[in-house]
Amino acid sequence: MCGRFAFYSPSEATAALFGVSGSITVEPRYNIAPTQFIAGIRNSEESGRELAMFRWGLIPFWAKDPSIGNRMINARSETVAEKPSFRAAYRRRRCLLLADGFYEWKKEGDSKTPYFISMASGAPFAFAGLWENWQSKETDESIQSTTIITTTANEFMATLHHRMPVVLQPDTADRWLAGDDELIDDVTANSPEFTAWAVDRRVNNARNEGEDLISRQNPQG
Repeated sequence: MCGRFAFYSPSEATAALFGVSGSITVEPRYNIAPTQFIAGIRNSEESGRELAMFRWGLIPFWAKDPSIGNRMINARSETVAEKPSFRAAYRRRRCLLLADGFYEWKKEGDSKTPYFISMASGAPFAFAGLWENWQSKETDESIQSTTIITTTANEFMATLHHRMPVVLQPDTADRWLAGDDELIDDVTANSPEFTAWAVDRRVNNARNEGEDLISRQNPQG
């Protein structure tokens, strides 16, 4: 699963890597948590692609209560095409969710140590995502929400967790937005090179924020 991540690269430059120009500015974040708003790229009839902000935790268009989104921060790639909560978005509303790295917790002794995982190159990337627009039938409230697609961990990630987010680069991102159904298998088999290091347990609290959260720590410390 993917339950916490960071995006701190300049948003306009990162969006440009994925085909968006003139985008909005997104403040650097080092401890992004579910229900918060995150930056994503989607296809747009007007501009081709656009950068938009989505609430993390997908709310199906048919949901009566938006709180259902709190449980839908991730969608499993193996079932996303059939599961009622995600299948409509999978067919018509794919997106890219911008990131520089994500966190995973590894059991070490009697506790769990948080690790920060990023591209070995240090470059920003995108998670494969879905988005949905939910409209309240009682009020005028409208929420655009999103979920991150996950898949079986590759050899590197398996040492930390059995699942991982589907990580895209500009070439594979194009295929995802175009609706390529073979992409996830290809990306899993040819994952980019990652690096990971232990970080301070302060990241466990979503209220903590700042660049120091991704500083290297001694796992036994």
